[in-house]
Amino acid sequence: QVQLVESGGGLVQAGGSLRLSCRASGRTFRSYAMGWFRQAQGKEREFVAAITSSGQSTYYADSVKGRFTISRDNPKSTAYLQMNSLKPEDTAVYYCAAATLFQVLPRGYDYWGQGTQVTVSS
Repeated sequence: QVQLVESGGGLVQAGGSLRLSCRASGRTFRSYAMGWFRQAQGKEREFVAAITSSGQSTYYADSVKGRFTISRDNPKSTAYLQMNSLKPEDTAVYYCAAATLFQVLPRGYDYWGQGTQVTVSS
C-alpha cells in the first residue's frame, strides 16, 4: 500500500516556474513507476509525465515536452515535477500516481494523491 501527498502548487504568471513534489509513504516506493496527471476544469484527466522505478527512463506528453521535467529521489521516497515556461493552458489540478508498470494510462495506476492546484495567469 502506498499513500501519496502532493505539494508545491500555486499561482504563477505565464513564463514562470513551479516545482511540484509528491511524497510517498510505504516501504516499496522504489518498486513503482511514478506519473503526473492533470485535470483542467470541465475536462478529462490527462497524462503529463512518467518515470520508471529506477529513474532511468522518462516519458512526456507532447504538450509539456521541453518545458517540464519529472524526477525522483528514491531514498527520500519523493517524486518531482519541475515546470518551466508555464502557459495559461497549464492551469489544472495536478495529481501524482504510482503504478506497477511504466505506462501513460490512468487506469494503470494503483495509487493517487489528493491533487494540488496550479494556476497560470496571463
